[in-house]
Amino acid sequence: MNHSRTPSRTGISRFVAFILLAGLTLCTSCNSKPNEINSLQQQVWKNPKDANAYLHLGNAFARSQRYNEASEAFKSALAINPKLDEATHALAAVAFNQKNYTEALKFFQQHLAHAPKDSLRLYDLGNVYMQLKQFDKAAEYYNEAIENSESFVDAHYNLAVCYHETGRKAEAEAIYKWLLDKNNYLAVSLQKHFKNEAR
Repeated sequence: MNHSRTPSRTGISRFVAFILLAGLTLCTSCNSKPNEINSLQQQVWKNPKDANAYLHLGNAFARSQRYNEASEAFKSALAINPKLDEATHALAAVAFNQKNYTEALKFFQQHLAHAPKDSLRLYDLGNVYMQLKQFDKAAEYYNEAIENSESFVDAHYNLAVCYHETGRKAEAEAIYKWLLDKNNYLAVSLQKHFKNEAR
């Protein structure tokens, strides 16, 4: 993952969108109502030792794109229950959305430690390394994600982008041909990416 060129907007938007869907804890397109946040804050104040109350509050802040407050709520949840895996993932996703990839990497690594063979967790780490333009490292994580879930088409797509960025054109082309049978939309998107990079 180490080239000065960045992946096409299509490639980036595909894996950014997927990372949010995979997390299920964050939805930046749907705003929380102020009353919801106020209600959740009341629950936290009434039950200051309830990690899940902080988790719900953090999710509401994240939906409203109030990321700093979301991070604080997730950290409070983890201070109460260090094993609350959802809060670790949420902290990683918030950092990723703020383009703080070093912080996201730290939390995604902690998240992976709880389930080292989980394809989505491996995929998340691949996405961070892709954003850091460490394409070789990203490819390692995408390959691992695919080993554990061979039909993971988004991981195949991003792996092809990594291969293309590192000059492994034949391997990228092989994935494109595989995608033609599995997901024509992604195959067309990947082909456009290749053409844009060739310019």
